[in-house]
Amino acid sequence: MSEFSTIQYEINDAVARITLDRVDMRNAQNKKMLYELNDAFDLAARDDAVKVIVLAANGPHFSSGHDLADKEKVTDFDQVSNWGGFAKPGAEGHQAQEEEIYLGLCWRWRNLPKPTIAEVQGKVIAGGLMLVWVCDLIIASDDATFSDPVVAFGVNGVEYFAHPWEFGVRKAKELLFTGGRISAMEAKSCGMVNHVVPREELTDFTQQMAARIAQRPSMGLRLAKQSVNQAQDAQGLWTALQSAMGLQQLGHANNQIVHGMIVDPSGVDIIRQEAKEK
Repeated sequence: MSEFSTIQYEINDAVARITLDRVDMRNAQNKKMLYELNDAFDLAARDDAVKVIVLAANGPHFSSGHDLADKEKVTDFDQVSNWGGFAKPGAEGHQAQEEEIYLGLCWRWRNLPKPTIAEVQGKVIAGGLMLVWVCDLIIASDDATFSDPVVAFGVNGVEYFAHPWEFGVRKAKELLFTGGRISAMEAKSCGMVNHVVPREELTDFTQQMAARIAQRPSMGLRLAKQSVNQAQDAQGLWTALQSAMGLQQLGHANNQIVHGMIVDPSGVDIIRQEAKEK
């Protein structure tokens, strides 16, 4: 089994549990964490003894999003896509990196052949949404909140742009336009969250749900997941995600021309403050 430094990986009966573990950074995602998370998902997917995968997080908050201080390079890791050109200058290299580590990884995880459950507490900000949205079920503690404030960066939202599918069209626009947050109960009313439970019951409830699912035959689970995913694909999810990624790159290019950097610098303090708020 691989040794991880930014996540934890364990198996309990037929359930693999992957836990984000950068507590001091509120589980902000650097490239190392994303690639370790991908390795852990692959381990669980290829282990015939595993029938369900739980994605959880240590600490008070599930994830504050992308680590804005991350200086690692995509070329330091084993890439999973065939984009190439990661070290090229300008928009070409930047798009290649974002297609690899954001949209590419998320789409791989969304299509894992086994049921996945996100166990969520505290704040889920920006890039944190991408990690929970790729999961089949979301179980949230009653103190969980969800937000994507990165329109303040001068872009359309996080790179796995599933907002209209997860929140509904008008709520998605409200949250993006205002940078506001949505409670676990409101997220449940939108259909984004399956269950809301007290914080102290979160892990036990999730484990019980995973154990119940694990009683079903793996073939049936695989076919059920594929059937629902394919229904969503037929509605245009993948095409919409790709289109939004193209607009993301337009936003970055505009910022580079206007501000000399890929994001509007006035948004940096807003995002960091959102991540630090209790």
